[in-house]
Amino acid sequence: MNKAKCKEILQWLIKSKHDLGAADRLMEHDPYLDMAVFHCQQAAEKAIKAYLIYRDFVFDKTHNLNALLAICITFDAQFRQWEEAAEKLTPYATEFRYPSNGTEPTKEEAQEAITMAKAIVDFIIQLLPDEAKL
Repeated sequence: MNKAKCKEILQWLIKSKHDLGAADRLMEHDPYLDMAVFHCQQAAEKAIKAYLIYRDFVFDKTHNLNALLAICITFDAQFRQWEEAAEKLTPYATEFRYPSNGTEPTKEEAQEAITMAKAIVDFIIQLLPDEAKL
C-alpha cells in the first residue's frame, strides 16, 4: 500500500478513536448522553470510511451507516454482523444534536452505543494491513 493511502486511512482511524474517547469521557462524570451517542455514530462512520478507503472505494458524503455498511458487505460478508448496530447508531448522527420534542437517550442506550461502536472499530482495524493500523 502506498504511503499516502496508508496515511489517509490512519487519519480516519485516529478521528474514530478520538470520537470513542470523547464518548467515554462524556459518560464519566456528568453524562452528556446525547453527545456521547453522537460520537459513537461518528466513530463507527469514520472507521467504516477508513475501510472503504483501504478498498479504494470513493464514497459519497453520508452519515448513513446502513448505506456505508452495504458497500462494505460487497467486499466482505463479515460486515453483515454489524447491520443491527448500524441501524441503531445511524440516527444518532442527527437525532439528538438539535432541540426537539423527542426524548434523550438513556444511560443504557448510550452504553450500548459505546459498546457497539468500539466493536465495529476494533473489527475494522483487525481487517486492515499492519501498516494501516493504529
